[in-house]
Amino acid sequence: MAEETITATGIAAHGASRLPWVEVDSFNLELKDEEEFLGDRASKGAFREALEKWRKALRKSGEDPFGKELSEDLSKKELDAVLGGDDTEASVVVHSAIEDFAQELAHVTRRFLKTKAWDKTERIVVGGGFRDSRLGELAIARAEILLKAENFKVEMLPIHCHPDDAGLIGALCLAPSWIFEAHDSILAVDIGGTNIRCGVVETRSKKAPDLSKACVWKFEIWRHADDEPSRENAVKRLVKMLKELITKAEDAGFKLAPFIGIACPGVIESDGSIETGAQNLPGNWESSKFNLPVSLVEAIPRIGENDTAVVMHNDAVVQGLSEVPFMQDVKRCGVLTIGTGLGNARFTNRNGKGER
Repeated sequence: MAEETITATGIAAHGASRLPWVEVDSFNLELKDEEEFLGDRASKGAFREALEKWRKALRKSGEDPFGKELSEDLSKKELDAVLGGDDTEASVVVHSAIEDFAQELAHVTRRFLKTKAWDKTERIVVGGGFRDSRLGELAIARAEILLKAENFKVEMLPIHCHPDDAGLIGALCLAPSWIFEAHDSILAVDIGGTNIRCGVVETRSKKAPDLSKACVWKFEIWRHADDEPSRENAVKRLVKMLKELITKAEDAGFKLAPFIGIACPGVIESDGSIETGAQNLPGNWESSKFNLPVSLVEAIPRIGENDTAVVMHNDAVVQGLSEVPFMQDVKRCGVLTIGTGLGNARFTNRNGKGER
């Protein structure tokens, strides 16, 4: 993780450990279980594997309540509907997969809690796409019960914001407080292995100075995985999306801050380069010759009448930062993001009651 550094303009360094609201104690921690990365046991794919295991058991008797549809093609919405439906056998299959996944999630969480970086964690919020479903909420609740049965004194809760919004709203906590004195919104970017999402995030700080009322006013999304662009074309598309959002925000009368907060997979260095973990992004983002924040400042040198500032951090960190307004009653909080892999970060609160 990057050393704590602050630039001459008072903007936190990329991947910084010290942020205005919290200390980032750890992120992108990679634990292994023998030869396997531990996070793979609690990923979106791991749940699908559990579902397939129980379907396979039923197929031996010639009956599968889901027919011929592949397990990976069953949507979260379809599976949620099964949980509340009349097909008992299908419901039992999904509940069995949830139980298996919850056991794995509890195992992975237990390992994190036993590391020095996650010691004394009081609350863990779970984000990522899997959280946005009833089956995800049940798995999280079950994992919490399993941990408490083993005397781990930790809460485990779904992240407050919709996961897609959390990856943008959290960028507010990358910005210094003075940014908000004359502005009511920022630009945020959430880069993933499948999509790039950009948005205008309203601070709503007059309603809630703690940013608990912040929301995404407008966003653009591009599923780059379908287009398989080069890295250069991906950056051009990102710049185009941001410029369109700037125009829309200005036309709507927003006082847009000259600030862009970026959530990106991997280990983010203080100069804005990516050390590791960007293998699913289009092109080579780990090249020493590539620096996304620099590229964006070159393409968008000013927002309004001010020079543009860009801060980039790990995507799990940024998603976790969206939870900052709701963790003021604890000192130490972790975040797990369940998606293609398992993102993770741990924070120490600098401002809340837990600090006293």
